[in-house]
Amino acid sequence: MRKGIPGRPRIATAVVPGVTLAGNPLGDPEERAVPVYLPPSYDGSRRFPVIYLLSGFASTGASFMNYRFGRPTVPEMAERLIAEGRMAECMIVMPDCMTRFGGSQYVDSPATGRYESYLVEELIPFIDSTFATLPLREHRAVAGKSSGGFGALRLAMKHPRCFSAAACHSGDMHFELCYKPNFPLAARILERHGGSISAFLEAYESALKKPGNEFALLDIIAMAAAYSPGGGKPSPENMRLPFDPYSCETVEEVWREWLAFDPLRMIERDDCRRSLEALSLLYLDCGSYDEYNLQFGHRMFSAAAKRYGIAHSYEEFPDSHGDTSYRYEVSLPMLSGAISA
Repeated sequence: MRKGIPGRPRIATAVVPGVTLAGNPLGDPEERAVPVYLPPSYDGSRRFPVIYLLSGFASTGASFMNYRFGRPTVPEMAERLIAEGRMAECMIVMPDCMTRFGGSQYVDSPATGRYESYLVEELIPFIDSTFATLPLREHRAVAGKSSGGFGALRLAMKHPRCFSAAACHSGDMHFELCYKPNFPLAARILERHGGSISAFLEAYESALKKPGNEFALLDIIAMAAAYSPGGGKPSPENMRLPFDPYSCETVEEVWREWLAFDPLRMIERDDCRRSLEALSLLYLDCGSYDEYNLQFGHRMFSAAAKRYGIAHSYEEFPDSHGDTSYRYEVSLPMLSGAISA
């Protein structure tokens, strides 16, 4: 393999067939191009551990490489940390789990597709067969921020045979605080579109500049597609929202389906706690001023982990929710150290 330019991160592109995404109901692409960061000494002669880094809502794997003035990309950050001796060499795989609605939450859903299965049953084996990885759970970590942090924590709880370390940055949890406050706003936006989700999606998707003040409804639609897809053939008008669009009253049956995905509820399950106990590293952090109230959920999750004797580390930092990718400078060295040979 061609040597990289000194100081410049080397990125390979894994074109994954997406067999598990075939025929997804939104018509999203099956084949996905997945960026893979290769450490400086990667030449195929020895194997490396792997961090699977999950992007937040409305982002994808390529988002980790978006240039921004004054702020390094994640591969640039990793390259520097390795050069400074602060991070062990490892690969970083940045999956593409984007959907028409802005994200999959990394779950299997009949309304969007089998993205959880795609990750653990197709992407991981594909990466292990394509690159010189250490193909054991002991050398594999999962991490992410926001929806990616939620996905990382949930996958760590559900798939202990795949991952031995996890980091959750400001991950979705305590749904009562992070989702419910947006229900009235989403209901008002839906009312402006005649109460029709199809009309909203048509207007939103056709807009050259997406209306930022309507993003809350898109977010709720994506979460409903992930958490409460319902049965039968999925369609926008059959979307099962957790609130009545007219009165904004909570639809308790649907809301209970959402809560089953909440990490705060999942940690109360024996199987999930056993998975967390088996991790060599569990790291969580959140901004103290998070506008989605996620700091409160993280404090509660950490308290529950302490109560159950689950080894973990939780930190808060003086910031809000957005533009906090600099926190990967904390988690990447910890994760790489935990999964190194």
